Amino acid sequence: MTEQAQFDDAAGMAALGICESLLLALTDLEIISEVAVRDVLTDVATAHRESATVSQTPERHQAVIEIVQRILAGKNGLRR
Repeated sequence: MTEQAQFDDAAGMAALGICESLLLALTDLEIISEVAVRDVLTDVATAHRESATVSQTPERHQAVIEIVQRILAGKNGLRR
């Protein structure tokens, strides 16, 4: 893996971790409901499912869908 690819991979993991933490904090502080979080995550998965049908790299969209599904299942999005 090139140095740029490693940096991009780390940036993606950092962004995911930050977003997961923010969603947890927003629900803990009762700023948004858990239902709202589930709706947002479902929308993300749906958008990527639709994008995968027209993309030249559908596997990238599928990877996003799998991460979002892990989060919806109550698992950490960064761990398999």
